[in-house]
Amino acid sequence: MMGCLNKWITPFLKQCFVTAGVSLNMAGSGLVIGFTTTLLEQLKRPGSIIPLDDTSGSWVAAIPGMSLVFGNFIAPTTMSRYGRKIANLISIVPLIIGWAAIYFANSITILLLARFLQGLCMGMCTSLGSLLIGEYTSPKNRGAFLMTISVSIAIAVMTVHSLGAHFTWQTTALVCGGISFIDLFIVLYSPESPSWLAQKGRYDACKQSFRWLRGEVEEEELRKMIEASILLREAEADMQQTKSWIKKFRNQVEYFKTTVKKKEFLKPIIIMIHIYILGQWSGINMLVAFPIDLFHKMVGNKCDIPLLVLTLDVHRILANTTALYVIQKVKRRTILGVTVCINIIALIACAAYSYAKETGHIPPDEFGFGVSIIHIHMFAVATGSLPLCFIIAGEIFPLEYRSLAGGISVLFYSTNLFVTIKTVPFFLSSIDLYGTYLIYASLMVYSLVIVWNLLPETKDRTLQDIEDEFRGRPLSPEELKSVQSLASLRAITTDRRCSNPIIL
Repeated sequence: MMGCLNKWITPFLKQCFVTAGVSLNMAGSGLVIGFTTTLLEQLKRPGSIIPLDDTSGSWVAAIPGMSLVFGNFIAPTTMSRYGRKIANLISIVPLIIGWAAIYFANSITILLLARFLQGLCMGMCTSLGSLLIGEYTSPKNRGAFLMTISVSIAIAVMTVHSLGAHFTWQTTALVCGGISFIDLFIVLYSPESPSWLAQKGRYDACKQSFRWLRGEVEEEELRKMIEASILLREAEADMQQTKSWIKKFRNQVEYFKTTVKKKEFLKPIIIMIHIYILGQWSGINMLVAFPIDLFHKMVGNKCDIPLLVLTLDVHRILANTTALYVIQKVKRRTILGVTVCINIIALIACAAYSYAKETGHIPPDEFGFGVSIIHIHMFAVATGSLPLCFIIAGEIFPLEYRSLAGGISVLFYSTNLFVTIKTVPFFLSSIDLYGTYLIYASLMVYSLVIVWNLLPETKDRTLQDIEDEFRGRPLSPEELKSVQSLASLRAITTDRRCSNPIIL
């Protein structure tokens, strides 16, 4: 019986299990952002227990984007010092506390504090999500597993919108907290990342975790990972012999001066900064956090707006699910180019349509074309503009700088998230929807040009191969042993992988 069960529980299913823990945590971000629609709509009703105007409402909506920055800074240290699993567990706790605080909230202050905590969790899981799935899963399935992040977020948004349409915001918050509690148990029963165990010199545990996740058909990757870790630890041990703190400080300064000039450090950051612009200025926050305002501008007040919002959520899930298949068959750059171009065209079409309707060139009761444009927009966002953020983030950062470079790039992600959500009410009241979407389209055109010229193809390639392309060549063991600044990197507790040698 146990033998049959073990045959059924394949490495692929185990990778599905650990990915579920990561994706549910990322889904928490979708619950937080999607909850904005329910919360603001109900609190602005007459007789609300917490009166809310447009200014305070914009802060409630946007503050997770601000606190997300702090989560970005906490995550690298936590996941490097205590492990990916512990960091993942820690990131879930503020989310559960936040939902509980919202459930019992009776003032705007408590709401803001709760949303701040939730943003903290979003920041941590944003740094962790793609990295964890990239380390847990096989290269051949990595793209599809990374796509589950977007699918889970889409399902979370639809769930919270559906709950908000039928229940109070307090009940909705309670259900969302229950989902996060389930995720806590999945992560508890997930193994530690083999990459982190190898980095810490725990090679037996690394082998056990790797083989539990991957089986015994990817031994070559395991061997290379352990060999690279041994070389790095030897170089670090040599550096530890330097006792002078002055020398160590000079090494740290020299290390950072050298690091920022490295192609394998700088290029991924530049790429991800612009990919996050593509993701956040694609209009996703308008579609998720302010869909009611969007439909009011595009189709008027005579339609069933809550029903239109739910159809949009269902469309997003279907598009994300379709993308799971497409991402396995089509190159990353092709998907990026096609979907972002469709996204830009949809933004311009929405701007033109809303302007024509605002100026009376289109009858007020016409809504079919407007709804169609919005769904085309959602298709482009859900298929490429947004999910590619998470896929590429899990593929292009070298392990040596993964926490550091990832934290820097995600800092821009959080900034874009905060700015896009905070400025929506201002933009809609000052330059209307057409002006807002033209700004979004302009930023996307600029970012697409930058990304297209810098991003290499990453589909079906190992993380080491991608890193070597950024560097321009593989790093030899002899050069690796000459690295003398690894101890300074340890001091700031970031993760490591082979890089160009630094000779001080």
